[in-house]
Amino acid sequence: MEVSRAAVLRFRVRAQELHRDDARSDADVLDLGVQDTGPDGAVWALAIRGAAIPQDDLSLAWTLRGAPHFYRRSEMAAVATATAPWSDADAAKRIFDAARPLKAAGIPVLKALDVVAAQMRDIAKTPVVKGEMSSQLTGRLDAPYLRECRPCNSVHAYEQPFRLAALRAGLELEPGTSPPVLRRIPRWRGPAANVPAHLDPVRGVLRFLGPATPKLVAGYVDAPVAEVTARWPEDVEKVEVEGRRLDILAEDAPALSGAEGTGVVRLLGPFDLFLQGRDRDLVVPDPAARKDLWRSLGRPGAVLAGDEIVGSWRPRASGRKLRLAVSIWGGSERPAELDTEAERLAAFRDVSFAGYVDA
Repeated sequence: MEVSRAAVLRFRVRAQELHRDDARSDADVLDLGVQDTGPDGAVWALAIRGAAIPQDDLSLAWTLRGAPHFYRRSEMAAVATATAPWSDADAAKRIFDAARPLKAAGIPVLKALDVVAAQMRDIAKTPVVKGEMSSQLTGRLDAPYLRECRPCNSVHAYEQPFRLAALRAGLELEPGTSPPVLRRIPRWRGPAANVPAHLDPVRGVLRFLGPATPKLVAGYVDAPVAEVTARWPEDVEKVEVEGRRLDILAEDAPALSGAEGTGVVRLLGPFDLFLQGRDRDLVVPDPAARKDLWRSLGRPGAVLAGDEIVGSWRPRASGRKLRLAVSIWGGSERPAELDTEAERLAAFRDVSFAGYVDA
């Protein structure tokens, strides 16, 4: 089946529920996790999908790529299993340079994560700030687990094993804390034995960022391509998008070929799921626009108009007023509906919208 780039974007907008305005107490994207990075973060990502979810129903944890994500609290045991490395090779890739000293010492990486997790859980008998947790870990862990950190002129645990071990230990992050506060998840009995299909990250990327290839999914999960390929679903259909051979879940194939445009305008946060696919050239074909949007430092948000990313935006806050610096690519005019979304963002921040400034 051949589908157009426009059809892929229409499919993703609908799969991620960006077209919805009805108030709801759940969101499908929680299946894959909603990244909480930046001043508006996950709560804004849920709000622009029409979801207002009580904080007590959500849990925040470091998972894929070591990034903080919100999930349904009732599913955290299964999330711990779903987002854990699948093998030692996978774990070694996910913790980057921290794997080298472990390998040299003959310590399997998964075993190392369990060692770190056990110590973290013991330390977190009461909520503990990340820095204090790190300090106590340093005194408990052997040399292969520790690194000399030149920026802070100290020795401490490697960052990625620290983050990936936290949920194994049954620890979540207290929302809104900076530096992060870790605390025990209530009634934790350990990771679940099985993962329901809707929490499988491979299927999740295909559902929300498909069609895709094992390489694209591996880039999102931060796992080796071979590991993703070994777990590739059987119920997929081949599609061709601008000469690329990709897979889509069979159950989503009708929606992919028949998705209609929405006409919505949204201010996407810098780490919104719509921007997290590894096929950035498909989402934003213009190289200069991609350079503007996906910066290494100080990443802006994106302006979604209909099914296309048409520009970038940055907040300019002063006191009780919010202004937006918006850059619409190609010299086009700002979408008329952008004012409504700007007012929505200002209300979300409990300030008033005071117009636009030069980008």
